[in-house]
Amino acid sequence: MNPNKSNRYMPFMMALCVIFGIVIGTFYSNHFSGNRLSIINSSSNKLNNLLHIIDDQYVDPVNMDSLVEKAMPQILAELDPHSVYISAKDVQASNDELKSSFSGIGVEFTIRQDTIHVQNVIKNGPAERAGVIAGDKIVNVDGKPFVGKQVTQEEAMHKLKGQKDTKVKIGVLRYGEKKVRFITITRGDIPQKSISATYMLNETTGYIKIKNFAENTYPELLISLAKLSQSGFSNLVIDLRDNTGGYLASAVQMANEFLPKNRLIVYTKGRKSPREDYRTDGRGSYQNIPLVVLINEGSASASEIFAGAMQDNDRATIIGRRSFGKGLVQQPIAFPDGSMIRLTIARYYTPSGRCIQKPYTTGDDKDYQQDLLTRYEHGEFFSRDSIKHKGPAYHTHIGRVVYGGGGITPDIFVPEDTLGMTSYYKQAAMSGLILQFAYSYTDDNRIKLNNFKEMMELSDYLVKQNTVSQFADYANDHGLKRRNLMIRRSHKLLQTCIDSRIIYNIMDEDAWNEYINQDDPVIKKALYVFRNNAAFPKKPTGKK
Repeated sequence: MNPNKSNRYMPFMMALCVIFGIVIGTFYSNHFSGNRLSIINSSSNKLNNLLHIIDDQYVDPVNMDSLVEKAMPQILAELDPHSVYISAKDVQASNDELKSSFSGIGVEFTIRQDTIHVQNVIKNGPAERAGVIAGDKIVNVDGKPFVGKQVTQEEAMHKLKGQKDTKVKIGVLRYGEKKVRFITITRGDIPQKSISATYMLNETTGYIKIKNFAENTYPELLISLAKLSQSGFSNLVIDLRDNTGGYLASAVQMANEFLPKNRLIVYTKGRKSPREDYRTDGRGSYQNIPLVVLINEGSASASEIFAGAMQDNDRATIIGRRSFGKGLVQQPIAFPDGSMIRLTIARYYTPSGRCIQKPYTTGDDKDYQQDLLTRYEHGEFFSRDSIKHKGPAYHTHIGRVVYGGGGITPDIFVPEDTLGMTSYYKQAAMSGLILQFAYSYTDDNRIKLNNFKEMMELSDYLVKQNTVSQFADYANDHGLKRRNLMIRRSHKLLQTCIDSRIIYNIMDEDAWNEYINQDDPVIKKALYVFRNNAAFPKKPTGKK
């Protein structure tokens, strides 16, 4: 046996043992305010002794902090797929994702050719007030060049975000100008919206797209519903496709708006967490409106809580494909150094008793991470019959059969649309060339495109510009060989993808959603349900 090889792994293995003992073998939360983890000595003091042995006697100097940082994620990975460690430097960014706002300059940007390109400017935000416009290239920050390999997403966010009322001086290159102009921006609160689209699908049907369940989702929902009320909506579609979840409280508040009094929305239960029920208070203003909820394999956690509550209470028709299956409850626990863990303490259950969480093997998340690919390969995205229900049957409020075993299976299945799909289209989309072309086209034609204020007008204009042919030339120059036969077969898909990104660049996410929904088969199915007065599920035949 090679002693040097053994010594090389010794500190890591010892640190792993130390951290495992600390996390699993200590008391926390109930002993100290603020939910901070406090490490106490065991009666034998073995952990302290082991730390001293490594620190005092190991052959080489050991950076214990570094070993701990590396060991923590691996230890938590041995528990379940959703217990995670977040380093101190990443905690702020992690928490910001679900906040109603963050402090920054107020731009959406993309990084192309090692340079920040401003894609959109938040209306009435600090950057817009200071004079930044979409299309500007940020090449200097606080007097220092900011181009080249140093320009990463993380570093750009670090330089542009910051404390409210602090200043940042940026240098921008504007289209048609050769000289850098310098702009000083005072950072401010930038609102983060969790609802990305609210509009009328037709004269009677309102549509709301929810990206995630953040702390401001419920107030945003009420604003969206008020907006649709002014348009006279009598049916409602709530789109939760690709909504990865967020705060339980937001999902419960939202469900409360649509359910009658004293209905169970969800309950949680764990080894050390007694069952906790979440019920409605009967104050919801939209308890009787016909409702359809859209889900797919990207809908997870709080999305599944809402969809499951609507399904098990027979309140709405669920349309789409089976949801992700994330039903583990995480509790944030902070460390004194600013880092934190999110530790799974319970599971979510729908009103009928179904556990939302899909199966996983403790300590081995390879199959778990590959689950969506496995579903795709088994044909689940294309045929309802390919869905494998691994859990027992349960019953909704009126006796309909629903299944456990992970995720929410829709009442009406709509397969993934593969019409016109070719290898050329897949390469174009996955390579990022479509996004790159759309941005270049937008930048080169921004003055003309800015004249369009309505989505349909811009859409009609883009059709006349034959953007697909222009993209094919661009892609050919950037390594994707032109395939005329495949391009003809995928023409509609390519045009939708290309033009939707240009519309997003010039307008906003609301316009983008409205554009891509025009020919969406899931939206068409929802409208069919409303036309046939079938939004409210019917009691199974033979049930009393």
